[in-house]
Amino acid sequence: MPLITNLNTMNMKTRILSLAFMTAFAVSGYGQKLATRNGYVKFFSKTPVENIEAENNQVSSVIDTESGDFAFLVQIKAFRFEKALMQEHFNENYMESGKFPQASFQGSIDNFSSVNLKKEGEYPVTLKGTMNIHGQEQKIVEEAVVVVKGEKVSLNSKFKISPKDYGVKIPAAKKDNIADVLDVTVKMDYDKK
Repeated sequence: MPLITNLNTMNMKTRILSLAFMTAFAVSGYGQKLATRNGYVKFFSKTPVENIEAENNQVSSVIDTESGDFAFLVQIKAFRFEKALMQEHFNENYMESGKFPQASFQGSIDNFSSVNLKKEGEYPVTLKGTMNIHGQEQKIVEEAVVVVKGEKVSLNSKFKISPKDYGVKIPAAKKDNIADVLDVTVKMDYDKK
């Protein structure tokens, strides 16, 4: 599946980030890169009225193993819900995915130099950077774990985000159905080769 579906419908910042991802995947020999196009992001909303969960396996990500730079790009329409109506409301009413087709994180793994890619193990790290959702940016600092096992490297993180911080408006009639803070799970698996 192509990383960029239609450059004409993206805002300039999203175009630049998408082109940076394409360049990272295309360039070899200019610093060691770990990349995937099959990352995973899940969010979970728990309220007394209902629980809402959505998963997305169309997440592109890259780590520069020399600098620790880290980024991921999420296709909003690729989130899958248990109920089709939830997915429709998510895309049309809340996330406005026609206008904001992608979410992204761009920053660094603060202490990536502590990760030994030649030695199996789990390495606690800190992600620092800018999260862009629904056209709104927020600086974030989150804990994560890099796991090295065989020829695979994984980055796993769990954190919380608030839809209101990103300008996502929840209608008053649905306020009790959607949590003020969502649990987010990020899991990226990379091949070392």
